Amino acid sequence: MLRDDLILKVGIVHILDSTVGMPVLSDCEIDLGSNLCDFLKAHIEKFTESDDVKKCQFSEESEVMELIRACTAENFVDTSKQLASILYEIMNSNIDIPPADIAVVVFSESGTDYFGLLKMNYKTSYTHITKPVENGNVNDIILQKALLPSMNQKLTEAFIVNLTNGEIILTEKKYEVNGEKKFYFSEMFLKCHAPLSQKSKLEIVTKAVEQVNKKYYGDDNAERKMEVKNVIYRELEETGSLDVEKVKEKVFEGSPQMQSDFEEKLEKYNLAKEVVEPKSEQTIRKFQKQHLTTDSGIEITIPMDQYGNPDKVEFLTNPDGTVSVLIKNIGRLSTR
Repeated sequence: MLRDDLILKVGIVHILDSTVGMPVLSDCEIDLGSNLCDFLKAHIEKFTESDDVKKCQFSEESEVMELIRACTAENFVDTSKQLASILYEIMNSNIDIPPADIAVVVFSESGTDYFGLLKMNYKTSYTHITKPVENGNVNDIILQKALLPSMNQKLTEAFIVNLTNGEIILTEKKYEVNGEKKFYFSEMFLKCHAPLSQKSKLEIVTKAVEQVNKKYYGDDNAERKMEVKNVIYRELEETGSLDVEKVKEKVFEGSPQMQSDFEEKLEKYNLAKEVVEPKSEQTIRKFQKQHLTTDSGIEITIPMDQYGNPDKVEFLTNPDGTVSVLIKNIGRLSTR
């Protein structure tokens, strides 16, 4: 969702600071002026356009689902309060979950209405303060522990619900609940079943490739690692997606055993036949360059679009078994 396509209709902010001992709930909707609108729209865009998002549906026992379904313009404030109270109860029982302000909003995009909740976890930083003293004023610097995320920061917990079909788009992070890391936002608060995000799928597939590659080629074969990374890079660059079947056939070509091992690692995630479709540049950025470090500490960074060009980079195996990296046709060198 792009911010320019969003029309905010109504919003309210509640303070869920678990260090206070009770939520501070607002009785009035906020004035959606241009600056605040831009702030909220930026956060909606930031998380919905991320590859961290998951798409899911409410389970039938979800109290949040019932509240949202029954929400109207007349009971919006009360609905938001009930949602804030449910979330605060979970937060207050689990100290690892960070305190936050939440913004509850209703907005439209392309003619479809959405209900959203943005959990803006506090960050700590320094700011100035002016205090009156006997001879005038004194300016000081204090530690502020309840600053909100900036427009450029992605929220770690937020959701929106399509009010037409009930689909949920959410982003979340694991926190410790009763001694174990848990996706409390989907499992305890929303009570929905969330599949893996595109980013998580990509990480699982690439990790499986690395593990199988390490098993058969060892951990020190840098050239093989680059070949594997180049296959993934080319697939993402040319198609914008990662077809797991094609990756298996290209990376482990001619080795049914390696292909079988790779499939086995992905079966428990139901990813063996998946097509992963990341849309964020940040998600695939790590595949665009290869970082090499020699045993003498020399570091080399090679853009993957230059890796396969013999006029630019060449790897040479010397008679004594060492490897030389030849960088060719350099027009200009710069330092930093």
